[in-house]
Amino acid sequence: MTARPLIGVSTYLETGARWGVWELEAALLPAGYPRLVQRAGGLAALLPPDAPERAAATVARLDGLVIAGGPDVEPVRYGAERDPRTGPPARARDAWELALIEAALAARVPLLGICRGMQLLNVALGGTLVQHLDGHAETVGVFGGHAVKPVPGTLYASLVPEETTVPTYHHQSVDRLGAGLAPSAHAADGTVEAVELPSDRWALGVQWHPEMGEDVRVMRGLVEAAG
Repeated sequence: MTARPLIGVSTYLETGARWGVWELEAALLPAGYPRLVQRAGGLAALLPPDAPERAAATVARLDGLVIAGGPDVEPVRYGAERDPRTGPPARARDAWELALIEAALAARVPLLGICRGMQLLNVALGGTLVQHLDGHAETVGVFGGHAVKPVPGTLYASLVPEETTVPTYHHQSVDRLGAGLAPSAHAADGTVEAVELPSDRWALGVQWHPEMGEDVRVMRGLVEAAG
């Protein structure tokens, strides 16, 4: 039997997490992420935040990497002042996940960024973000949905060639693209909804949340590249 590729998924630390009789700090990740990896044919390994200098050694053990969604990237990371609508910083997570991205790109380990993960991929390559836009997170704490259209000839279009409706929850987006990145899907309002590195490295970012839907094609693409 062919071994399933090992796909690392970044997690985050939360204080005051509760389960059973316990209320403790915990490394958390919505269950949709590992389930999507598993449905796509991979083995999921959850990666708690660690020292950035350990990122390369961590990535070296993996066949593929997913940077999960989460809080806003601190604007200082892309040379901007904080907009009042930008959320509080998650500095340790920013540092760890940026180091993971850089290590994956350097080692040519297949990489998928989801929502915040796509934004971090853009920032890691010198890009900037729009700190607030309306219409992509309509109700606090509730995923919405809208259509995204692939750019013909891109990696994303090879995985999902048709326009699809995707689960979405974000209020920030890509502004200036990072070095080497190309847009590979757009929303109807022109928002960049996917980016990729058009090279021999498998690196893709999607602004939506595939772990909240039924379509496994993007994650299957990562798992197959990792295999």
